[in-house]
Amino acid sequence: MKNLFIAAFLCLVNLPLFGQSPCEDFRAYLFNKEYGVFLKIDLCDESITIPGQDFYGSLPGYIGKKANNFIWLITNAEIIEKKAKLTMINEFGSEDLIASLVRENDSLYVFRQEEGSQLKLSQNGKWQKMPKKMEFIRQNQ
Repeated sequence: MKNLFIAAFLCLVNLPLFGQSPCEDFRAYLFNKEYGVFLKIDLCDESITIPGQDFYGSLPGYIGKKANNFIWLITNAEIIEKKAKLTMINEFGSEDLIASLVRENDSLYVFRQEEGSQLKLSQNGKWQKMPKKMEFIRQNQ
C-alpha cells in the first residue's frame, strides 16, 4: 500500500513537467508585423467565427490583414506535436492551398505554404502575394 501511495504521489508531482497539450499551442492570435498579416486560430475546438461573416460558421481559423476584410479560411487542421497541417481556401472558394504552421517556441510560429495556390491578400486595392514562409509572433488580443 505504501508503494502505491508513493507511485501515485510521484505521478502527481511530475504531471506539471509534461506541459500543456499540443492543442493549447494552436489556440492563439498570431501576428506578422512585416506584412501586417494575422492568424486567428483554434485548431482543436474549431470555435473561430469571422466577424461580420458568421455564415461560414465555426472554423479552425483564418488569416487576414488588419487593413481590409479579405481573408483565407482554414477549413481543416491536423496537429501532430508542434506542427499543424492546414487546408485553406480564399473567401470566394476559387483558390485553395495547403500550409504548415510550426510552433518554434513560446511566441514564435512559422507558416509555410506547401501546395496549391499562392496566398494573396489585398493591399491598397491590389493583390499582394505573400511569401511562402512567414514568421508570426503570438499576441494577446
